[in-house]
Amino acid sequence: MIKKWFRNIGPGPLIAAAFIGPGTVTVCTLAGVGFGFALLWAMTLSIIATIVLQEMAARLGIISQKGLAEILRSEIKHPILKGFAIVLTLSAIVIGNAAYEAGNISGGVLGLETIVGHQFIAFGDFSLNLLSLTIGCIAFILLYIGNYKVLERVLVFLVILMSLSFLFSAIITKPNLFKVFEGAFIPNFPKESLLTILGLIGTTVVPYNLFLHASLVKEKWKGESDLQYARKDTFIAIILGGLVSMCIIVSAASIDSFQINNASDLAKGLEPVFGSFAKYFLSIGLFAAGITSAITAPLAAAYVASGCLGWKTNLRSRKFRAVWIFILVLGVLFSSLNIKPITIIKFAQIANGILLPIIAGFLLWVMNKESALGVYKNSLKQNLLGFVILVISLLLSIVALNKVLQLNLF
Repeated sequence: MIKKWFRNIGPGPLIAAAFIGPGTVTVCTLAGVGFGFALLWAMTLSIIATIVLQEMAARLGIISQKGLAEILRSEIKHPILKGFAIVLTLSAIVIGNAAYEAGNISGGVLGLETIVGHQFIAFGDFSLNLLSLTIGCIAFILLYIGNYKVLERVLVFLVILMSLSFLFSAIITKPNLFKVFEGAFIPNFPKESLLTILGLIGTTVVPYNLFLHASLVKEKWKGESDLQYARKDTFIAIILGGLVSMCIIVSAASIDSFQINNASDLAKGLEPVFGSFAKYFLSIGLFAAGITSAITAPLAAAYVASGCLGWKTNLRSRKFRAVWIFILVLGVLFSSLNIKPITIIKFAQIANGILLPIIAGFLLWVMNKESALGVYKNSLKQNLLGFVILVISLLLSIVALNKVLQLNLF
């Protein structure tokens, strides 16, 4: 029974690994520190929205045996619209993931530094972070092997490690379970919490996961009979991922301090109250979150570039490897030299802000095409849920653009 379950684990844990990166950990930490358990319901909403969209992406990938970027290229017939969609997608996912990769690697480094301290090597006026290079090398080796099964097993292990680390951290704080459940299921809008609520949703419902999921299911499953496994895999992994995020919020809520800006600070903050082992749990979790995202972000970028540009999506092809190597090398350089590509990150945030509602809308449109999905097209219930998520993604897009462009709409 357990052996069969493990055999049918698919891309779901990789999707969970992708959305629980250092950014998610930081947002969840700030939500817990600033608002206690009050915003847990935003994670419940995020879990539902992510399950709905990722199930659609998985179903599309299995039935069509194409990635979302390939479908985008083939189904949009108008040349100007197709060109706009491809340029926007490449900008948001490929350039965006290159900008965010430094943050993924830096997050993993923060987790390690909390345990082993700073590890730098000096070259004249320059100092290189050895931990950034270490994480970059691990990610490079796993991606270069080009074997989906190996990649899947390593990431499943890291997701389990991350989940247990954050779960133990939350248990250690002995939270009031009644208040936790109340926060998880009763919407509450404390003063000045809107941006944090949208941040929690925005770090969970992410555009590149839709592309990644539709591409990865083709590596694992080949036929309609596998849909049941794909759905189960999606539900379990995303619920698990959402619970991990909730555990971070619960852990952060136990610290009565506003001097906490990230999970590394949270790890140090737990130590005097709950002992040194609390620090190690959180640090290991942050390391696992950083390294899993450092692997999945370049992988997603390579799938998107291949689909948009009409290349074969072969994990070992030169073009595919060239894309993820470019993303990974940039991430390691920016992280190890402590360079913050603010302009690129702002551009990526704008592109992602525009992309999410467009891709959600496109996905809904494609999921209703009988020519692409036959009897597996969306039901009325799936369309209604999808429409609600489309509205939420539009709101997220407006808030993201308002924040980056400083439009002062709120």
